[in-house]
Amino acid sequence: MSANETGDGKTKGSANMRIVVACSAFVASMIGVSYAAVPLYQLFCQVTGYGGTTQRVEQMSETILDRKIKVRFDANTAGGLPWDFKPVEREVELRIGETIQIGYTAENTSNQSTFGQATFNVTPMSAGAYFNKIQCFCFTETELKPGETLDMPVVFFVDPAIVDDLDAKDVTTITLSYTFFPHASEKPVAAVEEPVQDRNTL
Repeated sequence: MSANETGDGKTKGSANMRIVVACSAFVASMIGVSYAAVPLYQLFCQVTGYGGTTQRVEQMSETILDRKIKVRFDANTAGGLPWDFKPVEREVELRIGETIQIGYTAENTSNQSTFGQATFNVTPMSAGAYFNKIQCFCFTETELKPGETLDMPVVFFVDPAIVDDLDAKDVTTITLSYTFFPHASEKPVAAVEEPVQDRNTL
């Protein structure tokens, strides 16, 4: 074998190794992206209101318009969660920028403690970025004991900036919808007792 052939073999081997390393790095990065996709997408929705995701704020609006808007409330319970979940009021009318409080109730109709967690969305989706919640029970694990009923308040306002959005300015009714899903709460691991030895065998 000539020196040139030996050199070509080493060059090809180095090139193949670089390809393998590059492919491995690409696969690893794709795995990392896939794990980050859900929280990143949720963050994107919360910032932009995409998909009807409402906004979470800490203070009330300083501007209240004369224009009014209706907000309807919807409640759903996924299979496997024995709860009677519903809004106290089905619809309210408020001025844009006005902060109000409404309520939902949930009753555990089973004979054992159950856990639920709620997700939400707003329709039409173009209004999601302008529906601002100051207080909400969403994404919080909730436990209800057998027969227990819980009142869950929601404090919100519709951002006056909605009237300047070409896609949302003509919206006259917004629907806020919650869905409760079963949530498996962690149970404490029972302590393993040491076996008691028979004194006669000692």
